[in-house]
Amino acid sequence: MDTHLRLGDLWVEVVRKDIKNIHLSVAPPTGRVRIAAPHRMDLATIRLFAIHKLGWIRRQQRQFQRQARETPRDYSERESHYLWGQRYLLHIEEVAARPRVEIRPRRLCLYVRPHTAPERRQEILAAWYREELRRATSTLLATWEPTLGVTAHKVFIQRMRTQWGSCNPQARTIRLNTELAKKPPACLEYVILHEMAHFGDHTHGVRFQRLLEGYLPAWRQVQKWLNELPVGEGL
Repeated sequence: MDTHLRLGDLWVEVVRKDIKNIHLSVAPPTGRVRIAAPHRMDLATIRLFAIHKLGWIRRQQRQFQRQARETPRDYSERESHYLWGQRYLLHIEEVAARPRVEIRPRRLCLYVRPHTAPERRQEILAAWYREELRRATSTLLATWEPTLGVTAHKVFIQRMRTQWGSCNPQARTIRLNTELAKKPPACLEYVILHEMAHFGDHTHGVRFQRLLEGYLPAWRQVQKWLNELPVGEGL
């Protein structure tokens, strides 16, 4: 059963797992603190561990707070939007047909019915981003599943407020943040490999890190890069 610890103004989520060692993580972009602990470990020991790590936790959270954020979007003409790390200017064209999105040189073209509200424009673009991310994910899975010797039974594409990705190793499922479609392709590949590596190792320990290094030697640089990129307004 999940629980929470309070250390002053800091809340720490505690998740019990079938693991041998305790693991601490501070998740971007909000700095959410999470501890995965063995079932046998008592709460007092977990609290003491968290207290010893307070300095490191605060440093990580300050880093995320300094991270740039995208300005709010109103989905108007010539507004900046991103796809796979590239900047495009939004072009809106009213048509008497179903809405669609097309990529042109330096332009992201949104075709909508006359008088479509900004909120509806946002919904159309969000759905398009999800499909872009799903297609790219399918290609990467086709490449990496045979290499890693594991299969993701289901991939969920959704808006996530505190994580770029997550997984359920038992169910062999992966969840990906829709914002990844706006980041460079290397970021999506890193997140997918990260989550698939958890199918064989639920921790972030030495074995997990060596596995990532074997397939993606620059994973630490990509992780740092991803966590320094501007985060979306909806995160």
